[in-house]
Amino acid sequence: MGSREARAGSLDAPGRWGDTEVVEMNETGIHHDAEALEPFLGRWRGRGRGKYPTITPFEYEEECEYRPFRKPFVIYSQKTWDPRTGEPLHQEVGYLRPKPGGLVEIVIAHPTGIAEILEGSIRNGEIDAESTHVGLTSTAKDVRRLRRQISVEGDSMHYTLLMAAVGLPMQEHLTCSLTRVPE
Repeated sequence: MGSREARAGSLDAPGRWGDTEVVEMNETGIHHDAEALEPFLGRWRGRGRGKYPTITPFEYEEECEYRPFRKPFVIYSQKTWDPRTGEPLHQEVGYLRPKPGGLVEIVIAHPTGIAEILEGSIRNGEIDAESTHVGLTSTAKDVRRLRRQISVEGDSMHYTLLMAAVGLPMQEHLTCSLTRVPE
């Protein structure tokens, strides 16, 4: 893999003007310290299922995107909709930050008043992260813990979201299979 350099503060690397730090990136534009996240880069589409003892099981379609940034993290965004009506169901945005030793930190915000901070492992296109903190607004659902398991193999992604909420123990809430959308 080759390397691209951009000087922070230049037109190639937006940042603080006058900052002379050299940022090393590979061909995909990902910071060299975030290369463990490279298999996740791109836009993905697929179909999933949701369930929980307090709701009627449902299906959804999803599009998510993992974009490189010129710092050692990846920007994440996701939206889902009802496959029958096209009605929006959910959105979330956040950041993934790989750390030395095969670790990853994830921060995700939901428009429903929930903010997740998760930590876990990242190895060979697989992330397994569990919440260390779940922040809730006064009107958010009582979500206590979350676990995200995400795997990528080639142009296929699969994830499972487990949740402990409304007094119930940790259990599967969402599962989805996605395919990378060609650029």
